[in-house]
Amino acid sequence: MKRIKIIEAIRQGSIGGGESHVIDVVKHLDKARYEPVVLSFTEGEMIRTLNDMGVKTVVIPTTKPFDFRMWPKVKSFFQQEQPDVVHAHGTRAMSNVFTSARALKIPLIYTIHGWSFHDNQKPLVQRVRVWSEGFLARRADVNISVSHSNQQTGKDKIKDFESVVVKNGVDFAKFSRNTSAEDLRAQLNIPAGNVVIGFIARFTYQKSPVLMLEAFAALAKDQPNLTLLMVGDGELMPEVKASIQTLGIADKVVLTGFRKDVPALLHVIDIFCLPSLWEGLPLGLLEAMAMQKAVVATAVDGSKEIIVHGENGLLTTPGNRDELQHALARAAADEGLRKKMALSAFQYVTAHHSVQTMVTQIENIYDSFNGKTR
Repeated sequence: MKRIKIIEAIRQGSIGGGESHVIDVVKHLDKARYEPVVLSFTEGEMIRTLNDMGVKTVVIPTTKPFDFRMWPKVKSFFQQEQPDVVHAHGTRAMSNVFTSARALKIPLIYTIHGWSFHDNQKPLVQRVRVWSEGFLARRADVNISVSHSNQQTGKDKIKDFESVVVKNGVDFAKFSRNTSAEDLRAQLNIPAGNVVIGFIARFTYQKSPVLMLEAFAALAKDQPNLTLLMVGDGELMPEVKASIQTLGIADKVVLTGFRKDVPALLHVIDIFCLPSLWEGLPLGLLEAMAMQKAVVATAVDGSKEIIVHGENGLLTTPGNRDELQHALARAAADEGLRKKMALSAFQYVTAHHSVQTMVTQIENIYDSFNGKTR
């Protein structure tokens, strides 16, 4: 039986939530039925990981959305590969593949990992982003939302928006409290008795790493036995480093840069904090919950859907430093609350967010296009 060839298109090779999602999809697809090929628009760790897995990857370099200069190269690549389906992940990838897929009459799926518009933007910027997202969504044969709340945001902003919901899933074999892991506390020079707050995310405006530092600095004045472990990289790294010095907390912050050993790092932390300004459904949050960590997050799409405040985590208003500080203070001071929320978080995520369930739902969408063109 001929395998269904899928081109999985993603904006970049550096690993973030969307890129981890693509790795999980490609890893767990039934290779007897599907042949995945990954198109990225930059090099990076994701490409190396996929190559190690034996997955064919191609990079057509651009960091711009709607980069019409690259469209002929994308079309030529599609003509060479002859895919049965193109699956675009995120706005930038979708904006650079839709013309080629439509011209060649290849079925096109668009997974919206999080809208490019949000309430913190200037009104004109938001209107342009809403228009462009609606433009792209109307050119897909199927839109996939990663959470019901993010789907509803699309419906509220984009006329006649329709999508199916396929919630992000976690590889429980990889992210498990019971998996053995080297104790990294000593390596990272974290005092044995300290409560460790973990920020594991890209250092971008969306993820609010500087707000994280400001809330932690205020908290550490009253609760000295704390360590902030910050894992990741991004365009805000220089600002993060400067803020650590300005706030006078260099002795309390461990800054690791990008690391691949996220499960081992999650073993180290006591509280996982994600103060995002917007999300679709953050995979990092699900992974922390799967490893029975207490979580503090902002009430944005996805996060507000899976966290019941005070039960399996704590929610704060996006961009509100004081609320973030108080939530972290509450979790840091109460070990019993942390354990209760962590167990509840684990029970929720294992019941609702399996990577196998997610991939099966995606496979069913692929199957619906088998042998079809536009």
